[in-house]
Amino acid sequence: MAASLLRRDKKSTAAHLKADLKRTDNSSGLRQLQELLDSVLNPERGSDPEALEWCKWLLAGGDGFDEFCRTVRSYDNATLCGLVWTANFVAYRCRTCGISPCMSLCAECFNNGDHTGHDFNMFRSQAGGACDCGDGNVMRESGFCSRHRLKTGENVPSVPRDLLLMSEMVLPRFIITIIQYLRDGYTEPESAADRDLQKVLQQLEPHISFLEELTKMGGAMRTVLTKILTNQQTFKELSMGQEENVYAKRNYEKYLSALKSSGLVSVEEKGAAGAGATDTPAGAGALSLLGATAAASLEDSVKEEDQDGLQGVGQRKRVKLSSSTKDPSIMDTLKHKCFLEELLFWTIKYEFPQKMVTFLLNMLPDQDYKITFTKTFVQHYAFIMKTLMKSHESDTMSNRIVHISVQLFSNEELARHVTEECQLLDIMVTVLLYMMESCLIKSELQDEENNRHVVVNCGEALLKNNTYWPLVSDFINILSHQSVAKRFLEDHSLLLLWMSFVSFFQGMNLNKRELNEHVEFESQTYYAAFAAELEACAQPMWGLLTHCKVKETQEYTKTVVRYCLETLQMWFDAIGFVDEPALNQLTFHLPLHRYYAMFLSKGVKCQGLDLDSLLPDQEMLMKIMVHPLQIQASLSEIHSNMWVRNGLQIKGQAMTYVQSHFCNSMIDPDIYLLQVCASRLDPDYFISSVFERFKVVDLLTMASQHQNAVLDSEQERPMLEGALTFLVILCSLRIHLGMSDDEILRAEMVSQLCMNDRTHSSLLDLIPENPNPKSGVVPGSCSFEEMLSAVADFKAPVFEPGGSMQQGMYTPKADVWEKEFDPIMVILRTVYRRDVQSAMDRYAAFLKQSGIHTGNPWPPYKERTPLHPCYKGLVRLLHCKTLHIVIFTLLYKIWMDHQNMSEHVLCMVLYLIELGLDNQIHDDKVEEEPCIEEHCHDSWFPGTSLLSNLHHVINFVRVRVPETAPEVERKRERERERETPPSTSSESTTFGQSSRRLTGNWRENLREAQVFSLVAERRRKFQEIINRSNHEASQSVRPKSSSSRWLPPGSPPQLVTEILEIRESMLSLLVKLHQKLSAKQNSLSLSWLAEVDPAHHAHGDGLTAIERILAKAAARSRHSKRCLQEICGKVCPPIPPKKNSPGDKKSMDKEERRQRARERQQKLLAEFASRQKSFMETAMDVESPETDAVMDMGSAEPLDSEVLYDCVICGQSGPSTEDRPTGLVVLLQASSVLGHRCRSDTPKRLPTTDEEHIYPEDTCGATHDVRLSLMQRYFKDSSCLQSVSIGWDGGVYVQTCGHTLHIDCHKSYMESLRNDQVLQGFSVDKGEFTCPLCRQFANSVLPCRPGRGMETGTWHAPSNKSMSTLVTEVEDLQEQLGIFPAESNLSKEMESVIKDIKNTTQKKYMDYGKNPGSPDNDFLFMYSVARTNLELELVHRGGNLCSGGASAAAKRSCLNQLFHVLAMHMRLYSIDSAYNPWTRLTQITHSRDTEYCDDERPEVPMLFRDVPSLLIIFILTMPQPLRKEHFTCVVKVLYSLQYTQALAALSIRFSREERLAWSNTGAAKKNTPNSDKSWESLLGHMISELTKAKDVYDTNSEETFVLSSSVWSPQSIEFSLQQFCLPFLRLSCLLQHHLYGDSLPGCLVEEEFTLLTGCLGLAGSVQSSGAMSSAACLEWNISAFELISQWCSEVISLSDTPTQQSVSLLVQDPQWAAPRLLHLPDNYNTIFQYYHRKSCTSCSKTPKDPALCLVCGAFVCLKGHCCKQQGVCECVLHSQHCGAATGIFLLINASVIIIIRGHRFCLWGSVYLDAHGEEDRDLRRGKPLYLCEERYRVLEQQWVSHTFDHINKRWGPHYNGL
Repeated sequence: MAASLLRRDKKSTAAHLKADLKRTDNSSGLRQLQELLDSVLNPERGSDPEALEWCKWLLAGGDGFDEFCRTVRSYDNATLCGLVWTANFVAYRCRTCGISPCMSLCAECFNNGDHTGHDFNMFRSQAGGACDCGDGNVMRESGFCSRHRLKTGENVPSVPRDLLLMSEMVLPRFIITIIQYLRDGYTEPESAADRDLQKVLQQLEPHISFLEELTKMGGAMRTVLTKILTNQQTFKELSMGQEENVYAKRNYEKYLSALKSSGLVSVEEKGAAGAGATDTPAGAGALSLLGATAAASLEDSVKEEDQDGLQGVGQRKRVKLSSSTKDPSIMDTLKHKCFLEELLFWTIKYEFPQKMVTFLLNMLPDQDYKITFTKTFVQHYAFIMKTLMKSHESDTMSNRIVHISVQLFSNEELARHVTEECQLLDIMVTVLLYMMESCLIKSELQDEENNRHVVVNCGEALLKNNTYWPLVSDFINILSHQSVAKRFLEDHSLLLLWMSFVSFFQGMNLNKRELNEHVEFESQTYYAAFAAELEACAQPMWGLLTHCKVKETQEYTKTVVRYCLETLQMWFDAIGFVDEPALNQLTFHLPLHRYYAMFLSKGVKCQGLDLDSLLPDQEMLMKIMVHPLQIQASLSEIHSNMWVRNGLQIKGQAMTYVQSHFCNSMIDPDIYLLQVCASRLDPDYFISSVFERFKVVDLLTMASQHQNAVLDSEQERPMLEGALTFLVILCSLRIHLGMSDDEILRAEMVSQLCMNDRTHSSLLDLIPENPNPKSGVVPGSCSFEEMLSAVADFKAPVFEPGGSMQQGMYTPKADVWEKEFDPIMVILRTVYRRDVQSAMDRYAAFLKQSGIHTGNPWPPYKERTPLHPCYKGLVRLLHCKTLHIVIFTLLYKIWMDHQNMSEHVLCMVLYLIELGLDNQIHDDKVEEEPCIEEHCHDSWFPGTSLLSNLHHVINFVRVRVPETAPEVERKRERERERETPPSTSSESTTFGQSSRRLTGNWRENLREAQVFSLVAERRRKFQEIINRSNHEASQSVRPKSSSSRWLPPGSPPQLVTEILEIRESMLSLLVKLHQKLSAKQNSLSLSWLAEVDPAHHAHGDGLTAIERILAKAAARSRHSKRCLQEICGKVCPPIPPKKNSPGDKKSMDKEERRQRARERQQKLLAEFASRQKSFMETAMDVESPETDAVMDMGSAEPLDSEVLYDCVICGQSGPSTEDRPTGLVVLLQASSVLGHRCRSDTPKRLPTTDEEHIYPEDTCGATHDVRLSLMQRYFKDSSCLQSVSIGWDGGVYVQTCGHTLHIDCHKSYMESLRNDQVLQGFSVDKGEFTCPLCRQFANSVLPCRPGRGMETGTWHAPSNKSMSTLVTEVEDLQEQLGIFPAESNLSKEMESVIKDIKNTTQKKYMDYGKNPGSPDNDFLFMYSVARTNLELELVHRGGNLCSGGASAAAKRSCLNQLFHVLAMHMRLYSIDSAYNPWTRLTQITHSRDTEYCDDERPEVPMLFRDVPSLLIIFILTMPQPLRKEHFTCVVKVLYSLQYTQALAALSIRFSREERLAWSNTGAAKKNTPNSDKSWESLLGHMISELTKAKDVYDTNSEETFVLSSSVWSPQSIEFSLQQFCLPFLRLSCLLQHHLYGDSLPGCLVEEEFTLLTGCLGLAGSVQSSGAMSSAACLEWNISAFELISQWCSEVISLSDTPTQQSVSLLVQDPQWAAPRLLHLPDNYNTIFQYYHRKSCTSCSKTPKDPALCLVCGAFVCLKGHCCKQQGVCECVLHSQHCGAATGIFLLINASVIIIIRGHRFCLWGSVYLDAHGEEDRDLRRGKPLYLCEERYRVLEQQWVSHTFDHINKRWGPHYNGL
């Protein structure tokens, strides 16, 4: 039966079957269809196209398939767009319309919606995505496009039943075929190579594409597919295959075996684990932490499995967390119940093939499908991750997974649904745990041997390659939904699991300080560690925190905090931590501490919780503070180079820790936690811990010498600075202690702007935002722009003359510098230490500029926002005796110039004092009366208040010093003087209060001597706290073992105790320091206090700071004021402190010396910079108008002396000689700039629609090509080649930097470059080099002619010879034969330069003749080089000579030298006198028609010839140097010809009537005197002559008449004649300027003609005051009318040329507008949208990297292999064709411009900037971009002036690959 059906044609079969199936009794139809499908869809036949054809016909049921598609589409009821795209697709994201931050739109929906003024950007998809238009769960309806705004579903008719009848029958069979095929093709990756899977997929490609096509038919078809995919009945029937089908059976078994390994723990692992779960390391991770014994539950699950196994149906294990135990080890069995589940299963097994993914996603607009699919996805979640971990292509796979999951989990409804029904959260956390358990190692933190804690190993691939990323990303995504996050926070067992997960990261990537040699291998694992903490710990934390913002959520915070503390306690126990951290260990990763800190902060700030209710006991706080403090101290150690042996990576870690993306998940919580600890612990204990951690305890002694057991002396100062800075930060930072979000944003912004001016995007990047990308908004993002405009001014992008492109920058406003600059915040936020310096320099510059302070300012002190009441305890830190003792000691040490003190130390000490004065503790009586000092022997200070301690005088201090110290010496001296017995210092070796036991023979005061030991103090405090917390136990609970360690180990015995007499208070020390700093005795007078004004003291140096502090102290306490007055009154000259020891030079001097050195250095640098600048101006600067023209070299010399040249290599000065020629450094480059000129001034527009085009025919290059080829058709070739110039396209342009060198020196220089191995940006083999002096790019040397520079002296003498004499002299000069120059070094060099010039351009730009390589051709090329250079110089001068001599172009010009080289070469060609055009210009010749043979073509008529070309030919072929009178003669003769051509061209533009009228006027004037100098008579004669020629005037009379609709007046005729002659006059004038050094005076545009004719000596005597008449300049040596007639007759005699052509040759217009690049649209999007999808003209594919030529608008493939020719890619090819190897391309996908110059290229930058004046390279930010006119002008200017090579610095070879 089936066979007969197969034989019939498909269409009728399908129709017949459909009819059968429509009947009520359709059994026969069903049977037939099944049989047909059995044979068509036989999976064993593999995939053959025939099967697909059958399916298409069957679905259509007799209609054509396309028609069927159309019909089904008309029933589409989808309201969602749902367009699915893959990586690299350009999509849009609008933050204003998005509800979920993952929202994205396709370009079509975006452009059809209204998003004006929204915060949107375009982006290139990384992993793929889908369009959300129409989905109200993800975006606001206001943003829907016009197509999806209407609820389309309502007005679509319902689908007729029979339309999709066949689909319902056929598709299930089609899908099971695909599934069977997938089952059969699958092999475990271990056994086979991956490519087998690829092969299977390739063969399935057409099938899956067909399914994809079906999904695109719209809602109706998707409904059918959903039914089939989710129908469990069909699956049951088809999945097993029929009994007799062997193939189906075999692949079914394969499927079962594939299922076996899909559980998280496979069957075999389970058996093993059941036996001894407690021993296996896998069990030891999460399970042991949970304290559950896994063994029992495991055995149960094995039993269950056996019972299930009896059913013989496929089993699939998955993580099922039974809600009672939440034990992740229970694996449940699972069956696939429908096609969808198995399809997803195979999609995973085959590692997410793109096609399958797209098909599954294309179905998502169907709601039923979406829900089922999401559940299926969740159920396979564990299996997905297991596959991901094994995959070799984990990157691709990650992207595909996220492509799917982001579509499912961004929808809150759906996420909540699966969280409730499928335990999504449990699955995710368990899978994450399982994943991390695969790479745990034993932690070595603290107690290396007995540590029980396990951490992740950052070297594992899982972490290094970010394999966990898709999982974490999904987890963060679902936590962004409030309903889901609440479930998570309410579920305690889940939270516990999560804490155990976080603890895997606690203490990872442990660094151990290398003490001996440098580490051999620097591990880079720290990247992985920081990324893991940020992504896996911090981002989920921020996600949870966003839902803890209100009072109602207090409970959540309490729970999290409770579990944090529990887990921390477990961690401390596991690492064996008692009370001291292990030495030389550092980990930056403490996520548990940070969770705790952030939830504390949130709870206090947003939820109104009381801090104390969340804190543990004191003992726990002491433990918690240890590790964060350790990090702060280690940061200081790293910056003090103590970790230098660990390599650069440790610096990398320190920088990453504070970097903007990490800081608010790392350093900020750490500092906050320390602030909390400081506010709750005993301040003395805290302060002493800090100094001990920073290892500077030994330094804090009054003695001038000490021994530090743990630091080298050069590390002491930076460590002390570090400790003090840390204390200042701790006391003054308010980020978590009471600042509002807006204040924080402002502070962050100010600190970043103070370091450097910033672009908008870098500022956005540098402001630490909430790092969870899914949290939607930056804190206060709405006000980012407002805040920015409040604190900063915008500096528009400017252009620097060096060519470096500036971006739009924001710079702080003046009052921000004045009131808000906060150096403490800057120090906290700087990644590089140099940024702190940069901020200070900028601050100093501001103060100088605004006249506030001129010296070297100190960091300003900034008032702080008030503390949140919970943290008031922090102030006690500033009011504790320990700190005051440290401050006192340091002030004393600085005053006494002890070693290792610095300005920074003093600055921080003063900052601490001022903080203390500004933050009083208000419990005490504010003004403590001085207590009687006799009673406080045991402590230094009477109380804790800083205010009262400031004026407390300390008399004696007991110190321990080495015997060699100066203190001991001094004491001995004193004893000798007094001859008293030595005091009993030897007894007082004991620490503590032993000072009272001193015998009284050294006056009573001795008993006041103070002793201070930080360590002892801290031990005591610690002991007290411990005793308080467990007083019921005896003190022996705490082993004392660790305390001995902290006495300096093995401290040398020769320490002796000395007693110093001090008699100072802090106030007196401050006053003395003030004197010391100001270097004046009594710098503070008594009256000083009265007139002080604290406001004035906000900015300044150390003096100002001290004055400010003293003023504050006096203002706040009467007692201090009194003391101060006493001290100031005493100002008896203080005894200058003795030099302490010869070795110890004053350190303050050191600072000063440093300062002076710095100033000297600045001065030198400034001088150097100004020299450099002036050098740059002379050598490089393209714009500066000075005329250092090479030409002027001779002008200063006496007239007849030789020109001297300086060689920049050997430095000698001398003339250029035949034997040792000197040359100019030149750059030769081919140029088509002239050829791209057009007639009109307005540039052509870049097409941005299909209707617009650019026509290249009207350019200068094209016009000249047409003209030459026209001539070559009718005239003699050799004559044609002298009648025009080439080189408009591909001409050789020569420019110089003006430096000269000996040619032999240059050769050796090139040799050294060739041997230089350094990678250069140029190719020495091609002769390229950089000028040894100014480093400008060059590629040849142009020899300078020996002899005088200019044609001076006699050559200039004005002549009074008659015109006719001169004409004959010129003729004789031309007759002279070229003399071959003698063979010399000079002539050899000239030859080689000519060779260079020829090699510069391509062959096609040189060979225009019939026989290439002929002398005529060579001759044409040579004189065209001169023409090109003259024309280009004109263009550079702005197209005219009005600006006079001053011009940038003149500087780079080397026309004089170039002319001589060309002339020497061209003298080798003599012009046959018979053909010499000179005779035809100056004599009436007799018609030579008879001489022509019939086959020889005529010469080009004079009227068709290009006059400037003739000028250059004459000048170059006459003997050099040429007398000026002869030059003028040549110009006069040629001017007559040019003028005649002008008349001819003009006459053709007249209408017939006008011609008649003017010829009559002319005839009337003909007989008047001087008629040959009036244009009327000449024009009349011309018209009458040309009328003789047949049809010259008739051909296009209609056209021309239309052209000249206006009537010609004498004025307009005169004007147009002048315009016609101007280009010739300009060139002649320029040539004269270069050959004879004549100056070029400037003038107005209107006067240019008059000026030029004057310069050239054409004006003669007839110079009238009125307007110049162009004809008056004519000077004829024979009858003008005869000559004109002769020239006309040449045209008339061309009987065989079609008149049309001869007219077009007559009407030449020599005027061209300046070259311009294309006109670009204002908005970049216009270009992008049109071109990024446009297909290439040559290969008709859409290029991967499309590019546009900005010169001609060509659209090309950058790097595309499709358009390669002979191994050269299209951009390079185009640059050769369009710009003679210079190309300017706009890269569509990157918005940047690249320049191709020969074999090199460079990135020029972008001419499109965003609203903030920034480029957006590669369109990364995707903000709207607008054309920056200035930049575009600069680009154009560089193109026209050929300065790309000099201005752009970063060139690289492109190897023809662009």
